[in-house]
This record gives sequence, C-alpha cells and structure tokens, in this order.
Amino acid sequence: MAAAARSLQRILPRNCSHLKSCISVFNHPKRFFSIRTELHSKHPPFGILFDIDGVIVRGKRILNEAVEAFQKLSDGEGHLRVPVVFVTNAGNKLRQNKAKQLTEWLGIKIHPDQVVMSHSPLKMFPQFHDKHVLVSGQGPIKEIAKGLGFTRVTTVEEVRDMFPHLDMVDHQRRVPAPNANIEIFLPRIEAVVLFGEPVRWETNLQLILDMLITNGQLNHTPDHVPYPNMPVLGCNVDLMWMSEAHLPRLGHGSFMVCLESLYKKITGRDLLYTVLTGKPSQITYHCAENVLSQQARAMGCQGPLRTLYAIGDNPMTDIYGANLYNQYLTAKAAKGLQKPGSRQPAAIRQGVVMSDPHDDIHIETSAQVDVSDHPVHEIDDHVCESEALMTDNFDDGYPVTMESVLVYTGLHSKPGEVGQMDEAHLELDHGHRDFEFNKALIQPTITAQHVRDAVDIIFDREGFK
Repeated sequence: MAAAARSLQRILPRNCSHLKSCISVFNHPKRFFSIRTELHSKHPPFGILFDIDGVIVRGKRILNEAVEAFQKLSDGEGHLRVPVVFVTNAGNKLRQNKAKQLTEWLGIKIHPDQVVMSHSPLKMFPQFHDKHVLVSGQGPIKEIAKGLGFTRVTTVEEVRDMFPHLDMVDHQRRVPAPNANIEIFLPRIEAVVLFGEPVRWETNLQLILDMLITNGQLNHTPDHVPYPNMPVLGCNVDLMWMSEAHLPRLGHGSFMVCLESLYKKITGRDLLYTVLTGKPSQITYHCAENVLSQQARAMGCQGPLRTLYAIGDNPMTDIYGANLYNQYLTAKAAKGLQKPGSRQPAAIRQGVVMSDPHDDIHIETSAQVDVSDHPVHEIDDHVCESEALMTDNFDDGYPVTMESVLVYTGLHSKPGEVGQMDEAHLELDHGHRDFEFNKALIQPTITAQHVRDAVDIIFDREGFK
C-alpha cells in the first residue's frame, strides 16, 4: 500500500495532479467503502463487477432480484461482505450522483469510488486537460468534464447558441448568418470529447463535423480536410441499451456510427479516435480492478483477489470486455507486465482492431500523414505508468482471472422466451468498428436468469456463504 502511494507521488510532479485524490484511497482505504473488517473471518478471494442498466435497473425501475442480490452481499446492517464495483457505460451523470442513486435503490451505502463511469478513465489523460475541448452529450457534461480535469470546456449547445446559422436542419430554428469573426467568440477547438448520445443528433453531428473538417476553426474554409483528424476522445460504444421498453433503444454507439459514416462519406477517410473508454476497453477494467483491490485491502485481505466476476446483460460490451480483459490478465501472468512504451493498451489504439492483448504498438507514419497532433507515444507512456500503478496490488505471481456472467434481464434473453434478443443475434456484429468482432469473446463463462441467481452461482463456486 505504501509502495503504491510512493509510486503515485512520483507520477504527480509530472503533470498528474489529477490523481492526487487517489493518495487518500491508497493510504486510508477503509474510509471509502461501507465495510466492516471484523466480520470477515474468511476474506473472499473474489470481487464482483456489476453493470447497472439491464442488470440492476430497467430504465428507472429497480429490479427486485437486484435488491435481493445485495441483501446476500451485505451483512444486514448496510455493510458489504464482498468487494464490489459498479461499471457502467452511462456518461450523463456525475459519479457521486450515480452512487447516491445506487444507494437509494439498493439500501446499501455506495461510495462514488465504487462507481466507474464510461468517462472515468479520462482522468488519466492530463495531456488533454488544458486543451480547449468541445464536449457532446446530455446532462451536466460541462461539470463532468471539469471534474475529470478539463479546464477549457465548450459544449455543442454553446456553439449553437453563439452561431445559430451553423445549425440548418431544423427549419424552424434557421437564422441568417451574421457578419462576425467567429474566432473572437470561440478560440480554436483542440479536441472533441464524446460523452454520450445527445438530444439533438443532427445539431451535434453537424457541428462536430464542422470542427473536424476545419481543424477546430469555424471561421476557416480549408483547402483540404486535415488528416489525421484532431483528437477525438470517445466514451461508451454501446450500440443499444435496455430501458423500460420491451425493445432495445439506440445508444451512444449508434451516434458514433452516424458520425463515422458521415465523416467517411464526406472526407473519404476513417475517423480516428485518440482514446476510447468505457466497456469493453481494457483501461476501464483496469480502473475497476483497482477499486476492487482497494476494497479487499480495506477488508483485511492478505492476498490478491484471485477471481473477478463481471456481470452484465450486453454480450458485445459486458461479455466481450470481460473476456478481453481476461485475455490480458492471462497474457500478463504468462509474460509479466511489460515496461511503459513496449505495447499500447487496447483502449487507445488508432485505426486498428482492439481485441488482441498481445499486440505491440504499430504506428505508421508517412510524409502524407502528420501525427503531430496525436501524441500516441505520450498517451501510451502515461497510461502504462498508470497501469503499472493500478496493478501494484498483491502481485505474487499467481494468475488472476476474470469470469464473464451474462444475465437475461436486459439486451439478451434465452431462446424461445419472450424477450429482446435471441441467439441468432449473436451472429451480428453490434460492437464498435475498432473492436474486432470475435464470436469467442461474446460467449459468457456463466449464464443466469437474473443478478440474484448470478450471485448465488458465484457464492457456490467460491464456497462463500
């Protein structure tokens, strides 16, 4: 624990002040989690990751089985007996608000540090925090961005309000273009952050495309489209998600498909993402594993968590991501964690598939491609340092595994049952373009009717009562 804190303090002077809050977690983990150490005569050698939508709730409706599951996980006095983290691709809430919501739903105190949102890993990229960023989504996205460390934030809605003549789809909102110097009001945008699906897709698509094509200078009419495009940081690649409706609803991944298709049609080139976070990216599971390890320490566990169980309803994000991360854990156990710079985490590769944890970095450059605005090696070095920090837990050489658990209360249902998706849909690639479709990665290790059954199965496997 002290070594981890010292490692963190070594990184802080190198422009990483965004991680200061983690020091208190390393030094005083018991403060942050609702646990009771003396109750754990047998410390559980496992931890559980819970998806929220389709597992804990459907829209705003809490699932009864979820309440029952957490009654099993708690001691009856509101204290958890097992390390737990909630990993959601939602990005429209502040982490503390989501924790408060979970507390109300489940009747157990959930601390914000037990919630990993799709955008949470963006704290680990300080090289973007002082750039002027355009943020897209809904909810308190400006507050979310600033909480992650971004200092110069402009929303799509603010751009639209400044320059309504750029938004021409809605005939009722059309206004004539003014004679104004855009640069006076809006300094150059240096990066785009996609938090989640917006309300007005047409407005966001139009203005984001404008930024990409003009390299962030709306007053500029370029002779050619700059390429590679300016940095784009994407959170949450879910094509669909489950609410109270009986059919899946379009998610942020669908918005990203629209943006990618339009950019490709207009420019003839693929839109490049500098960062992709949220499930199924490995960096999101790194964050979750770190949270579980801290809880285990707070419970007095003297060894590492041997098995991590990831419960979700979406084969293309929850199951794919858990299985992909298990491949990483297997490769790490076989080869050992490589030094920073020797490989690139799957969360941040550009223009290549993101499903092989063994891949080395391959950055192709030429006279025609300017990579000066995409500091990939800088990103890789920093993330690998953070990765080494987060995995500085109980690394005694024994393998850690992640088991994927699919529940039938969300996107997926058993064949023959009234529901949202049958097995034939698993033949379809509903994942993001930059994650290679691999049928083996969308097959769960464990299946359960609902989350309470999933917890029962985990307890039986672990011999935990």
